Amino acid sequence: MSMMNNKGWSMALVGLALLATAGCSGSKVTSKSSAELPRYQVRTIALVPFTTLTTPQVRDVVAQTFSAPPGARRSDMALAVPPQIEQLRSQTSIVPIGAGGKVTQLLWSRLKSQQGVTVLSPGDAAKVLASQAVQSPAGPAQAMLVAKQLKVDAALIGQVLVYQERVGSRFGANPPATVGFEAKLVAADGQVLWEGNYYERQRPMIEDMLGFFERWGMFVTADELAGYGVDHMLLKFPFGTAGER
Repeated sequence: MSMMNNKGWSMALVGLALLATAGCSGSKVTSKSSAELPRYQVRTIALVPFTTLTTPQVRDVVAQTFSAPPGARRSDMALAVPPQIEQLRSQTSIVPIGAGGKVTQLLWSRLKSQQGVTVLSPGDAAKVLASQAVQSPAGPAQAMLVAKQLKVDAALIGQVLVYQERVGSRFGANPPATVGFEAKLVAADGQVLWEGNYYERQRPMIEDMLGFFERWGMFVTADELAGYGVDHMLLKFPFGTAGER
């Protein structure tokens, strides 16, 4: 009996340590729904191809709470985030132009099987924008245009704010991968119904034990981190439920 009790206490202490460590790592996904949301029925959505932030980003943004890169706070789509203390290095990087397409396809692969809501492919929205010669980054005005042209209830737009590949391997990376993107669901009348924001710089085990074990104790690539972000952001998406993938 004594051995069983000791084993039980050990497991409990490990569980508490995991929870405490996870709490210290900060929020990776935030979301906000509009107070007007109950007035809308959203059964059809157009997925607009995500754009990428064009301004250079400082690498290795570090914060103890939810963190967003400097460019995210300059974006007109970004959610408000708590004040934070950042340690910045002088090295900068540009968001790869293909990052928007990668996040868009990740979203499409999940949303096309979403139950309770019909999501049109990003190709449909791209055709609308091309026919209207829209060249500016996708915003609420473009979302309204797409929603009206495709006769859907709302359009999902977004922007990739940071997409930095790890330097190293699965067993050691410095710096590790960093990914951040934001999304907005805009109704056909221009009302922003929902906003989501994901940002994560993969942390070592001593800073984010739960997240590190979730990835089998390895340093993941930026593409893998983006997939994680899409999955967890959609857990907070208030329309439809995840179907079989």
